[in-house]
Amino acid sequence: MFTGIVEELGEVTAVETLDDACRFRLRGPVVTQGAKHGDSIAVNGVCLTVVDHEGDEFTADVMAETLNRSSLGALAVGSRVNLERPTAVGDRLGGHIVQGHVDGTGEILGRTPSEHWEIVKISLPAELSRYVVEKGSITVDGISLTVVDAGRDHFTVSLIPTTLALTTLGIKKPGDPVNLEVDVIAKYVERMLGDRVAGEGVTR
Repeated sequence: MFTGIVEELGEVTAVETLDDACRFRLRGPVVTQGAKHGDSIAVNGVCLTVVDHEGDEFTADVMAETLNRSSLGALAVGSRVNLERPTAVGDRLGGHIVQGHVDGTGEILGRTPSEHWEIVKISLPAELSRYVVEKGSITVDGISLTVVDAGRDHFTVSLIPTTLALTTLGIKKPGDPVNLEVDVIAKYVERMLGDRVAGEGVTR
């Protein structure tokens, strides 16, 4: 489990395209400290498994399903990525519960700068809109953010200078894709309420 608090802005140093997968080598001096084979590291919000680790770089394999459902397929050598290690039991939950399982992708629609923050508008797939509410949580490229405004096909977030300086959202432009993970609690609530309604319908 992750919390959506990005630890560092890493970089893709190599990309190897396989028949039905892709192998990435990524540089991240912070997240590779103590890393070993089999560990998990979130890359732009996608939970990946460390295959190899040497120095401040690690290698991860990404299967076709993940490439199709996320924006990782658009990465190239030199791409910057958000990196986060799983949270340890007993640590503070700085953001919100993040699984590293991308629900879909959105696109940067626009950016409105201000003196102390910046509003970013992001497109929202129709099937995810019911999980996104004003002042709720959403994960964008692995970053835990609070929704400012929620529309049927878009939402906005307000970014502080730290987020702009230390994550990919500081450099992404309109048209760039982003990974989205909605709040898992909302999905659990929907499922439980759905089962309850279905059950009540049967008994009646």
